[in-house]
Amino acid sequence: MKSATSLAPLIQSFFTRRLIQQRQASPHTISAYRDTFRLLLRFLEKQLGKAPSQLSLEDLEAPLIATFLDGLENDRGNNACTRNLRLTAIRSFFRCISFEVPENASQIQRVLAIPGKRHPRPLVRFLSRAEAEALLDAPDVNTWSGRRDHALMLLALQTGLRLSEITGLSKEDVCLETGAHVRVVGKGRKERCTPLARRTVAVLQAWLKEPPNKNGGFVFPNARGGRLSPDGVHYLLAKHVAVARTKCPMLADKRVTPHVLRHTAAMELLQAGVDRAVIALWLGHESVETTQIYLEADLAMKEQALAKTNPIGGKLGRYKPDDDLLAFLKAL
Repeated sequence: MKSATSLAPLIQSFFTRRLIQQRQASPHTISAYRDTFRLLLRFLEKQLGKAPSQLSLEDLEAPLIATFLDGLENDRGNNACTRNLRLTAIRSFFRCISFEVPENASQIQRVLAIPGKRHPRPLVRFLSRAEAEALLDAPDVNTWSGRRDHALMLLALQTGLRLSEITGLSKEDVCLETGAHVRVVGKGRKERCTPLARRTVAVLQAWLKEPPNKNGGFVFPNARGGRLSPDGVHYLLAKHVAVARTKCPMLADKRVTPHVLRHTAAMELLQAGVDRAVIALWLGHESVETTQIYLEADLAMKEQALAKTNPIGGKLGRYKPDDDLLAFLKAL
């Protein structure tokens, strides 16, 4: 009879050897996978009555993992997209161990066969020019934090940098001379340069001369001079959106996040007639197909396409009720 395979060393090897040493996964990926397994192990402990360190690989049968995934939606309120991301982490682990424990191949194949859940793809949210201008006017530029927030949001709206790229931006990454640009290492460790508009250059030049910012390493530090946290960016953005709503009612029903600013930059490029391939390079997309979501969301471009067509003509008419006798027969 085959002895049980301990789960703990397999998980530890997956994180230390596979993710960190071999794949050199980003801290974001590692933390996301870590959270998935913490949730899974706590679920298994509750279901099987075993401490996580005492679990065996054989305990992770496909039906139990499917129950865990369903619980993410039903008990924790996660959406289908989050569920699929958790499943991606679990699949990655099972693909890795398939070479280490080939005797468990049938069990591994059953887990890998768990399907992702289909879900609706909402249109991307972005700001109109009037909404973006109202947001940029919201910070009080008479204060240090207001000038920082104004410069941060302007850079995000013009370059479309990701949140992690903005918070990690250092002074060495910014060139404000001829050919002004910012240099970042984005998703997948791909380095890219994004040019800066004159307005953005002027604002950044003034901001980087600020006394509290002269000796710091980050372009947008927190009040203590350290790296601004993602929660800090979400907080300052929500604060300025609340102010902007008083002057721009169109923002009342919009949820504005740092990623919405990135979408706004992409839509500005698309509406200006920039090719999709250039936009993909600008944003650091892996594939041009990723940029397709902006085409789907741009109603103005669709309206322009409609204006160029010769629509099929319809005839106007008025409703006429059926003859009484015909209406009687129709109702039988």
